[in-house]
Amino acid sequence: MLARIRSGLLQGIDALPCEVEVDFDPTAIERALIVGLPDAAVKESLERVRTALTNSGYFPPPGRLLVNLAPADLKKEGPVYDLPIAIGMLVVQGVVRAREDDALDYRGAVFAGELALDGRVRPIKGALALASMAKDSGARAVIVPADNAEEAAIVEGIEVFGVRTLAEVVGLLTGQIDLAPAPPPDITGLLQTARAPIDFADVRGQESVKRALTIAAAGMHNILLLGPAGTGKTMMAKALPGVLPALSPEEAVEITRIYSASGELRPGQGLITTRPVRSPHHTASSPAVVGGGIIPRPGEVSLAHRGVLFLDELPEFPRAVLETLRQPLEDHVVTIARAHGSIRFPASFMLVAAMNPTPKGDMPAGEVGRRDMDRYLSKISGPLLDRIDIHVEAPAVPWKELSGRERKGTSTAQMQEQAASARARQTERQGAATPNARLSGRELDKVATLDEPTLALLGQAITELGLSARAYDKIRRIARTIADMEGNEDVTTNHVAEAVGYRVLDRRL
Repeated sequence: MLARIRSGLLQGIDALPCEVEVDFDPTAIERALIVGLPDAAVKESLERVRTALTNSGYFPPPGRLLVNLAPADLKKEGPVYDLPIAIGMLVVQGVVRAREDDALDYRGAVFAGELALDGRVRPIKGALALASMAKDSGARAVIVPADNAEEAAIVEGIEVFGVRTLAEVVGLLTGQIDLAPAPPPDITGLLQTARAPIDFADVRGQESVKRALTIAAAGMHNILLLGPAGTGKTMMAKALPGVLPALSPEEAVEITRIYSASGELRPGQGLITTRPVRSPHHTASSPAVVGGGIIPRPGEVSLAHRGVLFLDELPEFPRAVLETLRQPLEDHVVTIARAHGSIRFPASFMLVAAMNPTPKGDMPAGEVGRRDMDRYLSKISGPLLDRIDIHVEAPAVPWKELSGRERKGTSTAQMQEQAASARARQTERQGAATPNARLSGRELDKVATLDEPTLALLGQAITELGLSARAYDKIRRIARTIADMEGNEDVTTNHVAEAVGYRVLDRRL
């Protein structure tokens, strides 16, 4: 007897339909085989499924069992097929039957889940993508582990049933139990109550750095913080999402889809409600940062999508890893090419990098110290630095500010208000899809026109400070954002002068 069960195949952050065919012949010699390009975890499914069925009170009779995962030319990985294989085995035994009434029929449902040996259903990756695929393929329902039900319920137009045991699934399909579908989450309400974990008011001192971070958030400029250890660089990077605009429902679902496919969602967490901050260690490999693997998976740049990628101790990252960031910073997507095709992952993030002046972590003193600083800075390539608009120094915090009991510094709410007003002007002028950081030279000629005195100042800065020609557009982009924050339509000399101050590393690299 042959049974066909619908499931899904995760490719990147999307799911493709996968049909689990289970054929059982009780008259043949006892044998179990699974085909369709399974990996080791999938091959082991048969043993898990047999034991889970037995411990749940269902005893598979001896005979030949063949499981085929179609399409057979795509690699299958993970334990996601445990549940559909088990349902297929129960169908061929006659325990689960097709139902022609209005009740739930296994033929109209998509199944996914890992089985424990005692029959419990464990969570899986990519439940959100699976539910979206099920809806697009015309399925009536999705049956997933209970821990994945909330994220899968984000997809409207399809019923999602969260199950905890194999026996519960059987009861649902046979009509012995009545299980209500998971309610869709209130995405708008969840986003409205989301709050950033750190307030800039908790950061002592560093008002000049807060000003630079506000400008960066207003125009979506990448930023590099340069300063000795212990000046709050990491803390400020983690607080930055509070200055960025709140997530829209579409952005929240998009980020959740990436985290779901990567297995980064906590059990029961249905939605990412705040902009992510990813901080990979400087020993991370290129596939870990930009994505990759035999079956490509999202890397840190995709997990930071719509949020912040924080690279602490930037010069300590291998040069090869840093150079892989150039394409995502330019195109805002990552393309992973494999023999069977290419997979694109979204990677529209704001880069925040931090570094000490020297390998020792302190500010250099004397000629020897300055040479050490120059050697340390030389680890960063010019093309990568070219994609970082703002360079700002984070000096050591004076004892008086550090020990003060009152919090007198700029708060996240104040910074967010300034940045929001600038973003509103950008959106009115050039649309929400093009922040100032992404303006081309031709567009800058239109929206950041410089009068003769301002142009003369910029030319003098480039000549006397030894700034590179590529800094020309960078300075104009930053100046445009500063003008937007101050509510000015024109870019003036003061705006350009402040923007020039944010290109300090151009004088050394």
